Amino acid sequence: MTAIKLLIVDDSPLAARHLASLFARDAAFVLLGIARNGVEGVAMAASLKPDVVCMDITMPDIDGFEATRRIMAASPVPIVIVSSTYEPRLVSMAFRALETGALAILEKPPAGNTPDSRQRQDDLLATFRAMAARRAVRGISRALTPAPAGPAVSAAKSSGRRPELLLIGASTGGPQVIQTVLKGLPASFPLPILIVQHMSPGFSAGFAQWLSQTTPFDVRLAVEGESPRPGCAYVAPEKLHMEWRTDRCLHLLQGDLEHGVKPAVSRLFRSALAADASVVAVLLSGMGKDGAAELKALRDAGMLTIAQDQASSVVHGMPGTAIRLGGASMVLADTAIAPALLRALGLPG
Repeated sequence: MTAIKLLIVDDSPLAARHLASLFARDAAFVLLGIARNGVEGVAMAASLKPDVVCMDITMPDIDGFEATRRIMAASPVPIVIVSSTYEPRLVSMAFRALETGALAILEKPPAGNTPDSRQRQDDLLATFRAMAARRAVRGISRALTPAPAGPAVSAAKSSGRRPELLLIGASTGGPQVIQTVLKGLPASFPLPILIVQHMSPGFSAGFAQWLSQTTPFDVRLAVEGESPRPGCAYVAPEKLHMEWRTDRCLHLLQGDLEHGVKPAVSRLFRSALAADASVVAVLLSGMGKDGAAELKALRDAGMLTIAQDQASSVVHGMPGTAIRLGGASMVLADTAIAPALLRALGLPG
């Protein structure tokens, strides 16, 4: 097995030692070094040429956002933002780092040996393994690169009814693609948008705020009993499943994990089927298979379903599984999804 060369950039010696000890548990990783600030991180990324970088967000000299921007401009490499801060301004900065080329945002997992802490530590290691396996790194100009339009499919013709909702599910690599999709749609888009994005604890509110600031939509965390309306997008809160029911309202539930996650894309997609809703469903980048079987069920029920293609996915687990199951009416690059949605609904692009 080829070793994964890792660089940690973190100004806290305690946090850096904790992260180094976590990676030391996995024989796949070789720690090249620890940078004590962003300036050092940029220099070490250029000289050591790691396979993946673990980047803090709050540091002296230059922060993680600026360090990410400089690394991606000079020596592109997969970068994962790992932060312990939930202060809104700093969370927003972490999401801005995605726009400069970072691939994912994770919490710094807690120390300890409880089942929950071990799970969060294992999730971090799995994400870094997946990021290091990437053959291509998303560049700074990636979102500006046009993609093929893809075939025109009418959403109304697919189910025989005009859709009433757009459902989006995603995990690792999803936030930047969701931003790309929403940026490509007008504020007058006629369908409410429901989003399930797997997210580390503490980041969902910042994710919604970031999307509100950078897309035409009012993006908010979903509230129990809320009736979604066009022009708005609703993000499932952390640790709660989101469902759409026959009363045409959002419902938030505790429930068990599905596919190891909560909220689960599968739960949202399945609820739309149970409510006999006419929807368009989109499954984006992510590890695992959450939502894949349910995307197939929606397609079998006559709905328009879209899966992100492998080339533009950070991780192709979820959409790739859906494609193999025959669950995708269309397989599209990230930048082609919004134009396809507009065409499917007969809207000007």
